[in-house]
Amino acid sequence: MTAALLFLAALASAQTPPSPSPVSGRELLRVMRDAYDGRWFKTLIFAQATTTRDSTGKERAATWYESLRYTAARGTQLRIDTGDPAAGNGVLYSPDSLWVFRGGKQVAVRPGGNRLLPLIEGVYVQPVERTVQELASTGVDLTRPVVRDQWRGRPVWIAGVVASGDTTSPQFWVDVETKALVRAIYSPVAGAPVMDMRLDSLVATGGGWLATRCEFRIAGKLAQTEEYHDWRTNVDLPAALFDPASWSTAPHWAHAH
Repeated sequence: MTAALLFLAALASAQTPPSPSPVSGRELLRVMRDAYDGRWFKTLIFAQATTTRDSTGKERAATWYESLRYTAARGTQLRIDTGDPAAGNGVLYSPDSLWVFRGGKQVAVRPGGNRLLPLIEGVYVQPVERTVQELASTGVDLTRPVVRDQWRGRPVWIAGVVASGDTTSPQFWVDVETKALVRAIYSPVAGAPVMDMRLDSLVATGGGWLATRCEFRIAGKLAQTEEYHDWRTNVDLPAALFDPASWSTAPHWAHAH
């Protein structure tokens, strides 16, 4: 009798239904925030093997250097040196602005920013309302019910879709277990086309998660692949590294020995 009861208890445990999905996209942001409150990394650096593919299929490879930080005053900032930082070429992003540099000089500043930043960093370290505001330009409807589905063999929550199978509405996908972003479909930067952005090969680091391989697809065609290596989190980064005025003079970690 005891053995039978133990078997039934084990069976019931194995058949326990999954935790309910958040009611809406806004609620999903809160779930992501609460899961890592006070633990997610505030700074991140890595080298990136970048492969871009043009409309003819021709590929070009380059090494980029990326630096990310979050502060309450500035929010999330991402610096991308597109090559040796000594050359002075790259971009500086916030969620709402973009600065472009060539040869160490600022050549453009535009509104729009990087719309992935709120979902790979900001959501975990700042108030939910700030993340909601930063995501407004993506077009993701955060009032729609979250849909549960599968991605890469793992359960995910999808925000912004009308129903399962909808891949045309602006949306983002979050791994149910890790609460980390694994896919997003919208325009990541003002003026850019809609992209299917796939964040793979997640590793645990600095109290959070980092996707170490990313793919960006446009109209179903692979446009860019990124593979990260030598990443470090919670490193001390000077504020000057993220200041447009000191783009070319701030000490860069890539040159440290």
